[in-house]
Amino acid sequence: MLTSAGCGPRLGRARRREERKPAVRHRPAVHLAVPVDDLAAARRFYGGVLGLAEGRSTDHWVDWDLDGHQLVTHLAGQPSVPAAYGTVEGTAVPVPHFGLLLPRARFHELAERLRAAGTPFDIEPYLRYAGERAEQWTMFLRDPAGNALEFKSFTDESAVFAR
Repeated sequence: MLTSAGCGPRLGRARRREERKPAVRHRPAVHLAVPVDDLAAARRFYGGVLGLAEGRSTDHWVDWDLDGHQLVTHLAGQPSVPAAYGTVEGTAVPVPHFGLLLPRARFHELAERLRAAGTPFDIEPYLRYAGERAEQWTMFLRDPAGNALEFKSFTDESAVFAR
């Protein structure tokens, strides 16, 4: 889907609330709630930059359609700070973090969209485990409240849970 500004495909399937049709679920959906310190900034990031469709909301929280999963941004009054950093292939990654596994084209489209929006990366998009079965493109960034997100794309999608 193209944005009205013509900046490229959106991550989510943004549609007005009344136009959305109920999702037919063939497997359970994840529900994830994260703290934010500014709902307007969260709306600009999740709705504007990532292009997620907004669901129900109050003055204290907003539901987002994260590719069929329910992401809720809860007004918590202070920004989020990573509890720790883990190491993956010699790179420190923020923990906790959340995100999506994307098809390759969507991953690179999102990376360009984030760059065009001026979104800073904690870890720029790069190829991890090059030449191995678990080869994957990955990138880390933060929402305006400091919540860490990771988006990745496996070269071989069947390798996601491979040992």
